Amino acid sequence: MRDHDLPARERRTRGKRRFDDDEPLFLKRGRAAEPVPADPDAEPDPDTGERWSSWDDAVHGPQPHPDWLVTELAAKDTELGVLKTGKEADVHLVRRAVPGTDRSCLLAVKRYRDAQHRLFHRDAGYLEGRRVRRSRENRAMAGRTAFGRQMIAGQWAAAEFAALARLWEIGARYGTISVPYPVQLRGTELMLEFLGDPAEGLAAPRLAQLRPEAGELRDLWDQMVDALVVLARAGLAHGDLSPYNLLVHAGRLVLIDLPQVVDVVANPQGPEFLARDVRVVATWFAARGLPAGEADPAALTALLLRETGIR
Repeated sequence: MRDHDLPARERRTRGKRRFDDDEPLFLKRGRAAEPVPADPDAEPDPDTGERWSSWDDAVHGPQPHPDWLVTELAAKDTELGVLKTGKEADVHLVRRAVPGTDRSCLLAVKRYRDAQHRLFHRDAGYLEGRRVRRSRENRAMAGRTAFGRQMIAGQWAAAEFAALARLWEIGARYGTISVPYPVQLRGTELMLEFLGDPAEGLAAPRLAQLRPEAGELRDLWDQMVDALVVLARAGLAHGDLSPYNLLVHAGRLVLIDLPQVVDVVANPQGPEFLARDVRVVATWFAARGLPAGEADPAALTALLLRETGIR
């Protein structure tokens, strides 16, 4: 996919990063002002574990919404367990269903930890190039005050949601990159498409868990290169790419964990983050048997930097 193949809106906004200061276009779409049937923050029913859906009280993902997604206000969310724990956020499995009907879907719910429990061990470099408008917030973030840490948590969540929405729309048009559908954003909580076995509630495996045969390995590498090129043409790098934040679902390589997405142009360390992403995944593929000439980190990094327009 060449740059001229991108939709006009993508071409117009390549020089304008919409992950922090600017509200993403999809956030500006209006929503129907329907009443919320109950307080979404209320404690879940002690007998059923259900609470009312927070759909009407959240920012929604790109339209058209997928057919599988339950958007009815009468729906209830039921916590089913924890899919993953991490230093900055935990991912939970939730079923959203309309009582008395067969309408239901599984969601992966990523909850960033609050200011007292999150660890900001490596955020400084990623946040370069991200700025909020008010100096008070900038000072609080720089000083890592409790308020500043909460501000950073909000930036992580909003950046990830905006990145997923943008990449989902590109992938939906061209099929060259796969990410989970971003269902909704509410504060520092993201609801995402669950990728895995819905009958068993088992998440799709991470790339690191697999030992693919030669043909599958080559196909996954080709998908990896395509995804990196799409990111580069959007002026972005994943920022923390590894076999542990790539899923393989129905034969497709899926990028996850995008809160630290890096603007390669605006961030002074952007090229270094991009080069590290390439080096980490190329090393994994080479260790699994991909010929070294096909997984050349230096050559691929140079190609991607050209795609960003930096070189």
